[in-house]
Amino acid sequence: MSTESHQMPSSVTVALKSCCPACGAAPLYDGFLTVKPVCGHCGADLSVADSGDGPAVFIMMIAGFIIVGLVLWVEFTWSPPYWLHALLWLPMTIALPLLLLRPLKSWMIAQQFRHKAREGQLDI
Repeated sequence: MSTESHQMPSSVTVALKSCCPACGAAPLYDGFLTVKPVCGHCGADLSVADSGDGPAVFIMMIAGFIIVGLVLWVEFTWSPPYWLHALLWLPMTIALPLLLLRPLKSWMIAQQFRHKAREGQLDI
């Protein structure tokens, strides 16, 4: 099946389902973050997809905003002891980025696929 014979799924759908950005039917990953080289359903070449450090930047901004905001709110509202802060925020600091990583990487790959982004080349 060619990728032009049907409509591509939205980038949000790809992010939430971690599916192929061309057909939306097959899984995007082999394992936790390893992108499959080829879609098992439509045959789309996924080897050109490289999200690089993009998801990490967004995760730092999003998770940092949420966690720091909550830490400050809890501190100024209840002033708990430091051990309680550690008990609350260390697990959240680990869990939230891990929960955001796959969807944000999937979203960035979907955006690259949709806009046919490739590595830059110089014409000399």
